[in-house]
Amino acid sequence: MSAQSEPESVRDEHAVPEGTDVNGSDPGPVDAVEESRKAPQRPPPGDSRGGRGRSWVTVGFALGLGASLAWLAVQTVMRVSSMLTLLLLAVFIAISLEPLVVWFTRRGLRRGWAVAIVLTGFIVVLGGFLALVIPPVAKEIGALVDAVPGWLEQVHNHQSTIGRLEDRYHVVEKAKEQIGSGSGASGLAGGVLGAGQIVLSTVTSTAIVITVTLYCMAALPTMKQFGYRFVAASRRERVEGVAEEIMSRIGKFMLGNLVTSGIAGVATFGWCVATGVPYPAALGVFTALMDLIPIVGSTLAGIVVSLVALSLSLPIAIATAVFYVVFRVAEDYLIVPRAMKFAVDVHPLVTVLAVLVGGALLGIIGALVAIPAAVAVGLVLDEYVFPKKQRT
Repeated sequence: MSAQSEPESVRDEHAVPEGTDVNGSDPGPVDAVEESRKAPQRPPPGDSRGGRGRSWVTVGFALGLGASLAWLAVQTVMRVSSMLTLLLLAVFIAISLEPLVVWFTRRGLRRGWAVAIVLTGFIVVLGGFLALVIPPVAKEIGALVDAVPGWLEQVHNHQSTIGRLEDRYHVVEKAKEQIGSGSGASGLAGGVLGAGQIVLSTVTSTAIVITVTLYCMAALPTMKQFGYRFVAASRRERVEGVAEEIMSRIGKFMLGNLVTSGIAGVATFGWCVATGVPYPAALGVFTALMDLIPIVGSTLAGIVVSLVALSLSLPIAIATAVFYVVFRVAEDYLIVPRAMKFAVDVHPLVTVLAVLVGGALLGIIGALVAIPAAVAVGLVLDEYVFPKKQRT
């Protein structure tokens, strides 16, 4: 029988498998050109979506838009920086007064009544300070106005000291020329308007701080719970513990600072009464407020009180300066360690640097919150940063 007549099954058994030669071996790789033609086209590696890569125009536009938004954000923050400072002060006062609110709530008072009592006491203290300071200042301004006619008489008296100075420098004629030219009048009016603007700004800022402090004190637990919701649930308990410790330290620090400042104010009042320095009550309250600023506050208050004492005599002024030096030593080594024993534990160098940086950034308010901020940073480092470094 011929090969053409072989059964179909026999031909299938002897058929050469596809992809092998007649000897059953692999013929080798397929041609690369054919493989590339058959393979599906892949998108460029630069764009996973299969489109073209971004052009330089798109990148430049994105960078320009980002820079413009950043510049706009910085300008906006700078414009509202004074308002942000007031808000920071209000939040700081609310946190500082929180221990007193908690103390009242533990005695059975509702939080609203506790906040009202604490804030009322704060306003009473502030009003007492204004009541002590404004009358002496008004009295001095009245004395200055009453003395102007006498000074004018001395100007025309060529035998007096003021008269001789007028004959030599012609101060009155120059003042008349300035006022008559209009620039002096506009400058005087600008000064008066500037003083009025300062008074109005001070009153407005005080009202804003008191109002925001009231709302922050009333809603502080709700605000804390809202802030904790941004933390992952697995770490929330730890973050709450650190945050509560920071706020507790801040409150204790401010209460201790109030105690030391009150002692400084009482000591100043007693010294002024004993030596006859004028305005003892106003200077006492001024010293107490300045002593709230760490490191430099009591020193500045001592300089001011010494200058006021100079109006009596040089020996009293020197004695006042010595009194403040002795009191500063006693405050640093006897009063503050006992008042701040359970509040803060900050190295003196860190305290000085924090006060200087805070004062440079936010002025008196920055110097006031500098040490609590340093305490908060120290707690965060002890809780999160240093343990990780120890494990590595």
